[in-house]
Amino acid sequence: MPSTRVYDFDSIIAPITRKQFFEEYWEKKPLLLHRKSPTYYGDLLTLKSLDRVLTSHTLTGNNAFIANARNNVDPKEYTFLDGSIDLARLYQKFADGGTIGFNQLHTFVPRLHELCRSLERELSCRFQTNIYMTPPGSQGFPPHYDSHDVIILQVHGTKHWQIFDTPIELPFRGQPFKRAETPVGAVTMEFDLEPGDMFYLPRGMMHDAQTRQGETLHITVGALATTWTEVLLEAVAKMALSDAEMRRALPPGFARTGFDRTDARTTFRELLRRVADKADADAALDHFADDLVSTRTALLEGQLEQILSLGKLTLNERVGARPNLLYRYREKDGVFIVSCYGAEMRLPAHAAVPTRYALDTPDFAVRDLPGDLDDEGKLVLVKRLMREGMVRRLT
Repeated sequence: MPSTRVYDFDSIIAPITRKQFFEEYWEKKPLLLHRKSPTYYGDLLTLKSLDRVLTSHTLTGNNAFIANARNNVDPKEYTFLDGSIDLARLYQKFADGGTIGFNQLHTFVPRLHELCRSLERELSCRFQTNIYMTPPGSQGFPPHYDSHDVIILQVHGTKHWQIFDTPIELPFRGQPFKRAETPVGAVTMEFDLEPGDMFYLPRGMMHDAQTRQGETLHITVGALATTWTEVLLEAVAKMALSDAEMRRALPPGFARTGFDRTDARTTFRELLRRVADKADADAALDHFADDLVSTRTALLEGQLEQILSLGKLTLNERVGARPNLLYRYREKDGVFIVSCYGAEMRLPAHAAVPTRYALDTPDFAVRDLPGDLDDEGKLVLVKRLMREGMVRRLT
């Protein structure tokens, strides 16, 4: 029988509260949680379910790979000529000490997809899950840092971790780790992660991990956050569309040796002041909010059954918003517009109150929708939201 366990942001950081996490740890310092609860992540991922993914899909080197900190493994050693994975040889490389990595596992495992969506809803940034399965006495990667924050969920076995210094604080995604240019500092933390444990690591912090006695499996949940630099660049770009001064060419001859840059520096400072005074922060933030919401694909398990039940819907039926629903709304010229799943749904303005209630409430009776809709209007609205995959029938 399918598990009803909900994996969301609160359960991942428990017993730490959201307020404590964001004030003390997010982008600041690591968080290590030893739970002494081997089944804490339950059926989120197991060795058996991972093996099922590996053996039931046609995978390429973009999905699965071998990493071995001691012996570099050429992908040609476990792929066919067309780039697809030779599973027998992939497992042979695992037996020889290689870590099996799997990129974007949430696109194959619904529970992981739901976890990512829950985190995206709470933190307003994209999330992805990669997994690493390491054989006994092995290490997948030498010391390195990641260019995105990560949350490590240990689901099987025990893995030994070392944390070093932070050579680049909060690097951009375009600042990947370069081994030849990044010396490894002193160890600042050292610990074992056991099943049920969680470890949060801000981007830029050097680390490595290795198994000792048994094989291990962990999920790496990556947070692909939007930075203030991206918002500033977007704001300047939007402002330049309506400000000719921003579009003027650099002074003739500015690249010549000995060119007098006095006036150029003055212009530069004046343009910065114009940006500070006139740039539209809300428009830039809206751009990234719309981009996040519009690119979140629908998680519509059981939607066929929902569609088939539309004709049977009554005012007494209990319905509710889909879990982890990401949507945005606005009102324009008497129209209430809902953006979700990359599409827009337009409704009359008087439907705004009941629609917002339906999209924010996990369990309610159709007849209890607030607002001015009559009984027939409530049924029409709920059926429309069910067809769009935003609301589901619970009974």
